Amino acid sequence: MALSDRVYGLLKGFSLGRTAALDDMFLQEGPDGPDRSRTIVDQLEIEGMRVPRFTNEFWTSRQRQASSIHEVSYRACFKPQLPAFFIDLLTEKGDVVYDPFSGRGTTVIEAGLRGRNVAANDINPLSRLTSYPRFFVPKLSELEDRFASISFEHDARADLDLSMFYHERTLSEIASLRDHLAQRKREGTEDELDRWIRMVATNRLTGHSKGFFSVYTLPPNQAVTQQSQRKINVKRGQVPEYRDVRKLIMKKTRDLTKDLGPLECRGLRRAGEKGLFLDLDARRTSPIQDGSVKLMVTSPPFLDIVQYGTDNWLRCWFNSIDMKEVSSRLTMLRDLDDWTGFMRECFIEFFRVVAPGGHVAFEVGEVRKGSLRLDEHIVPIGSDAGFEPLAVVVNQQEFTKTSNIWGVNNMKRGTNTNRIVLFRRP
Repeated sequence: MALSDRVYGLLKGFSLGRTAALDDMFLQEGPDGPDRSRTIVDQLEIEGMRVPRFTNEFWTSRQRQASSIHEVSYRACFKPQLPAFFIDLLTEKGDVVYDPFSGRGTTVIEAGLRGRNVAANDINPLSRLTSYPRFFVPKLSELEDRFASISFEHDARADLDLSMFYHERTLSEIASLRDHLAQRKREGTEDELDRWIRMVATNRLTGHSKGFFSVYTLPPNQAVTQQSQRKINVKRGQVPEYRDVRKLIMKKTRDLTKDLGPLECRGLRRAGEKGLFLDLDARRTSPIQDGSVKLMVTSPPFLDIVQYGTDNWLRCWFNSIDMKEVSSRLTMLRDLDDWTGFMRECFIEFFRVVAPGGHVAFEVGEVRKGSLRLDEHIVPIGSDAGFEPLAVVVNQQEFTKTSNIWGVNNMKRGTNTNRIVLFRRP
């Protein structure tokens, strides 16, 4: 199958170290840069199609350090360097970049920072709550003034037992803030500052350092059950200490915005004001116009690896979201046939929204210890929908600490692998 000359030339040039422009865009010069001589180029033969596969460490956490605005916790998110690679390669300023499984919003935030327009969709309402407010970065003075106007009632109580996570005084502040934000939303007076506070508070609910509201618990992208937290407390001999909710929200705000200057803030705001933020089934996204998307960068739900509903029970509580209703809407497919059937329907919709000449970078990772390579299933699905499979890009990295915590060992080879199938709409 014929390749797009531009994409093939860029990827081939990158893999062989022959293209100076790609060195400037994607490689960090010096000892921390990837060793281009180690790139492996081979061919996949899938249902009569021959697709080139490029394997190397194409982007790393050391390479072109990601903006601080990305640093919010969310289950199963990829690093900003992944969408940045394809955004720079395949789009120009003003193009629309779309993620149909947006998660914490990594793709669209990165696109906004790079002067692109954005569209985001995720059936989980926590996704929009986490991503949309970060397009509207507040001034610290405005946030301090807003907190001065919020009454934190010391006798406020939560409507469920959370004493295993929080000091009594901390919990009263959380409950007060929850009630305040809920009232603002009911009254229709919720504004950018409220949404920012809600976003930061949601991401500070539980974690494993004093930067979170809770006592030490598992990494901040999920909440264990109340019973499990009691066991953690006994094992560690710990009791919840008081944490100042306002101070921690202000501190996290400073951390999130430390890399942002006026230019970046204006760019994010422009993208947010023009952007589309949906919470629909990815197979049915009628608000997105036909052929309006230049690039899609996404990672779909993977065969029941992540339990988004139950992992987010505490975040749902804080935001008055019905966890059972959300869980019933989320796509958790345990069977490969069901998963591929769902993806076939999604790709029909993707073909509708992607412009002729536009691209899809579809990240599928590795599941079941590498024995199931979903990229080999996605290639024919995309082809049947009308897309041209251009390449499989395999990015391999050493484990992060978080990867080890979650037991993501990819056949115990010490690598964390991204597998991205790159398509083009003819």
